[in-house]
Amino acid sequence: MGKTIAEKILSNHSGKDAFAGDIVIADIDFCMGQDGTSGIAIDSFNKMQAKSVFESQKIAMILDHSCPSPNEGVSAIHKKIREFAHKFKINLYDIGCGVCHQLVPEQGYVVPGNLVIGADSHTCTYGAINAFSTGVGSTDFAAAMISGKLWFKVPETMKITYKGDFAKGVYSKDLMLYTIGKIKADGATYMAMEFYGKVIENMSVDARFTISNMAIEAGGKAGLMEADKKTLDWVKKHSKLKPNPQTADKDAKYAKTLEFDVSKISPQIAKPHAVDNVAPIEEVAGTPVQQGFIGTCTNGRMEDFEIAAKILKGKKVKDGCRLVLAPASKTIFLELMKSGIAETLINAGGVFVTPGCGPCVGTHNGVPSDGENVISTANRNFLGRMGNRKAFIYLGSPATVAASVIEGKITDPRKHS
Repeated sequence: MGKTIAEKILSNHSGKDAFAGDIVIADIDFCMGQDGTSGIAIDSFNKMQAKSVFESQKIAMILDHSCPSPNEGVSAIHKKIREFAHKFKINLYDIGCGVCHQLVPEQGYVVPGNLVIGADSHTCTYGAINAFSTGVGSTDFAAAMISGKLWFKVPETMKITYKGDFAKGVYSKDLMLYTIGKIKADGATYMAMEFYGKVIENMSVDARFTISNMAIEAGGKAGLMEADKKTLDWVKKHSKLKPNPQTADKDAKYAKTLEFDVSKISPQIAKPHAVDNVAPIEEVAGTPVQQGFIGTCTNGRMEDFEIAAKILKGKKVKDGCRLVLAPASKTIFLELMKSGIAETLINAGGVFVTPGCGPCVGTHNGVPSDGENVISTANRNFLGRMGNRKAFIYLGSPATVAASVIEGKITDPRKHS
């Protein structure tokens, strides 16, 4: 019987002929934690009375969620992480380096065919480059740091095929919001998701990361794509590791198979307070917004700011509205400055914060006020997500955010492109 991508990768890493439903103990290629989870993992590591890590260069701790530190409590956690990383000589990315899910692939730690875990739910991002990557708890991260292994229940797989081409003003973020709106937040619970179609093939790797990043918002365990030439070229540019691409067999067994026609999709908006509360922009256009945010592990990459800059060039953020910008890594921030894109966005009224998660987490940067509406490129809009339970978060593409801050209301980006 044929296998899915997830079944092949977990088989390769466990030495077992594994299929959906099987329990396997698998070797980990890389594991990481961020500052919201690594402190707990260190506590668990110590409770397990561990004296060493399995391989220091296959572990990273990344300070990205609350950076620079907003208070003494977070500063104490950051200190604990720095001291642990120094003691065991693991990779440490300190404040300002960027978001974990940009840094791990950008710095070359993951390649096609890898098995990667992260103590962060959006670790599924790396599925865009054909890795089985998934989020785990801090205790599992600690166990993986010690042993280099972790147990997995091999997931069933949902296959999604997209037909047609994007209409003007529609991007990968719109496609994933549309998909989540259709299958709902629990539609792919504990499943691997495989994405196919010409529209995926035509996407940049940046855009593909956006799709895989949000697999967890449909309950997915992983969000996988095949490794085509575009993928392999991107990986070769960033990593010295040898890829081992995996493709699904033609007779692979899928739990569910779906097909969507992307040509009928308009720009999409996820309304408060759920990611699957999705509507076409026509239904929410005109809703006042007081803040826009472009960034996060979903849409803080170079291409996202390029899209926004094309719309904002020569224009201004409307009085009474704010635009906060958080590059996903220091490397991206430097590219934005060298290319002139940062200058364009600043001249339009945008404000850059430290490369990292920025306002998405709600711990310090860009917390909205009571009753304010925010249009954001983040992956979540849960009640209180950005730090205020009395605010309202709408999710959209970078193009939609850029167009909306010009008018101070949710705006169809096709009006400004």
